[in-house]
Amino acid sequence: MHERHTDEEPKQEMDAASAEEQETASEPAPEVDIPDAGEADGRIAELTKLADENQQRYLRAQADFDNFRRRTAKEREELAQYASMKLVGQLLPVVDNFGRAIEAAKAGGDVESFSKGVEMIFRQLEGVLEAEGLKPMNAVGQPFNPEFHQAIMQVESDEHEEGIVVEEVQQGFMLKDKVLRPAMVKVSG
Repeated sequence: MHERHTDEEPKQEMDAASAEEQETASEPAPEVDIPDAGEADGRIAELTKLADENQQRYLRAQADFDNFRRRTAKEREELAQYASMKLVGQLLPVVDNFGRAIEAAKAGGDVESFSKGVEMIFRQLEGVLEAEGLKPMNAVGQPFNPEFHQAIMQVESDEHEEGIVVEEVQQGFMLKDKVLRPAMVKVSG
């Protein structure tokens, strides 16, 4: 069987919706406390003043931050420019002593005393560099490590097992925790 729809059904639904709207419309609206114009103007003025103060604080903070950024950039540039100043200052006495040694060699002094003088200057230079954190690597007899060693040759060795540094061609150096220059080594093969 087929159901028959009539035009009456939608009309009944519309009547029910209208009746519901009329009931809602007949209810009294909730009371809203509307301030008078004087109070509203006072509140607007107060909020405007507060907004202006906050705007001024924001602008001052922004200016302070811009000044801070410029100042730190300038300090960073100066630090980079003069970072080696302390080290160079410590090396000046070494340079002075080398100058004296060269003058003594030109004057034709004793070779043995000249040699001792140059040795003392070298120890002075090593002391300055060690104070800055420079340490020589001890590579001979150590297992080859590509982070610390640069292999230039592989040699046969009866004394060492494979992969051990047997000779240091150029000494390597560490500056504090970092490799400044890897040691050039010969490795047993």
